[in-house]
Amino acid sequence: MKEMNGFLNINKPAGITSYDVIRFIKKIPGFREKIGHTGTLDPLATGVLVICIGSATKKAEKFLYMEKEYLATLLLGITTDTDDIQGKILANHDVNLTELDEGTILRVILSFQGEIEQVPPVVSAIRKDGTRLYKLHRKGHTVVPEPRKVLIHEIKIEKIEIPRIVFRVVCSRGTYIRALCRDIGKMLGCGGVQESLVRLRVGPFEIKDAIGLEKLNQGSLHKYLIPVTFV
Repeated sequence: MKEMNGFLNINKPAGITSYDVIRFIKKIPGFREKIGHTGTLDPLATGVLVICIGSATKKAEKFLYMEKEYLATLLLGITTDTDDIQGKILANHDVNLTELDEGTILRVILSFQGEIEQVPPVVSAIRKDGTRLYKLHRKGHTVVPEPRKVLIHEIKIEKIEIPRIVFRVVCSRGTYIRALCRDIGKMLGCGGVQESLVRLRVGPFEIKDAIGLEKLNQGSLHKYLIPVTFV
């Protein structure tokens, strides 16, 4: 296999980690290049995962400053330790349909637009004293992360079917959509978790152009490789 330098726009399926995608590519016969990804997606999430290959890995830092766009489904009425549907349920809450009219939901969700302080999930890849929080959680340690400023460029409700709210969000680096779902549910008074998440875009890389892992093999890698000059 000849030398490769460029990006792959992968549509990550649910149920695997971002690094599992890299492992899959590394196992393609003849693949020997340096490789990395530009931003972790939780196993529950699907959508755009940009893979850097060869000299493209030198541009990975550029992706930290790119906008990211997501389509999220918020499930109201429960809270979990991970802020998503896969976590341990901490509490169940009544969803008051008489109080949750569309006007209230719209007002609450739009209040998160702009620069906000967000407390990341306690189960995340953030490090505390050199150890990732999810590893501390597995050992039974609970560490509350420090709040940090993130920027919600745009947030828009796509559908309301209580107890679910589907919304689209364009945000800066460091934004946790799980935490956003948690905080929206809290402000609505009934709690909430992220039920599903699709990453629609990372900078110029869009989901409409993303490819499934099933299309990648020794003969097709070059076909789907995006030139280094793309970013």
